[in-house]
Amino acid sequence: MKITQAQPGGSPDPYLEHRRLLFATAYRMLGSVADAEDVLQDAWLNWNAADRSAVRNPRAYLVRTVTNLSLTRLTSARAIREQYVGPWLPEPLLTSPDAAEETELADSVSTAMLVILETLTPVERAVFVLREVFGYSHAEIADILDRPEPTVRQIAHRARNHVQSRRPRYDTDPDRRARITTQFIEACAGGDLNAVMELLAPDVTCWSDGGGKVTAARRPLHGPDHVARWILGVLAKPQSAGVTFRQALVNGELGILFTVGEMPVAALTYDLSEDGIRNLRLQVNPEKLTGLRPSGE
Repeated sequence: MKITQAQPGGSPDPYLEHRRLLFATAYRMLGSVADAEDVLQDAWLNWNAADRSAVRNPRAYLVRTVTNLSLTRLTSARAIREQYVGPWLPEPLLTSPDAAEETELADSVSTAMLVILETLTPVERAVFVLREVFGYSHAEIADILDRPEPTVRQIAHRARNHVQSRRPRYDTDPDRRARITTQFIEACAGGDLNAVMELLAPDVTCWSDGGGKVTAARRPLHGPDHVARWILGVLAKPQSAGVTFRQALVNGELGILFTVGEMPVAALTYDLSEDGIRNLRLQVNPEKLTGLRPSGE
């Protein structure tokens, strides 16, 4: 399906003009690159069929459309995720803050935040994303969701408190994160169990999402010894031969990208505390690696 670059009058099509914003909204709502792209496709069909002359604010119209399409998809996805094999993690997204065209995506919420957003109801998530991430007013959100403004205010307050209570404060020093990421890669590449364990916090937990498609732990792993042995065990398996790993910005934070040739096979993100690496999240489900591929592939 071809999406034209301009409207009949020659002016830029508002859909294309705001596409990055629309994708960023859908992605934060759904935690899925594939689902976000599907929502944008549906939004374009909706926009293409709309009476443009009746649309006073195309940007608001498109954001409303994407938000409500995402709400519908998120509600149905909840039932599917209840049957998911092993831990569910959001789809990672490769970001590049140095690329001007990806500024909005480079400022994307972290994997940790997407996990927290999963604990909100679909409506709470929509309100939180629109209010806290994109700065929409309560009145604007009420119009988007077709709900009374006082109700939106209550939802926003509840969602913000919920997220803040679950959002721990971690070390955000980029130099320290870069140094520890390098040390972690070197320790894993060398199969050095002690070196890996030394980088992990005493209360470290590791989640791996294989979706039943590839080898992954079906339950969270706890403790430096257990986590380190499992990671090195996976890297030592014959199917891991040929896998290389390097630092990469995943969801706006420095993490590790695993590839075979140029194709991504996994992504590791983590939280960093004063005690070391905590909350490792390893995405290996091949159906959830689309956002790790270089642009154009």
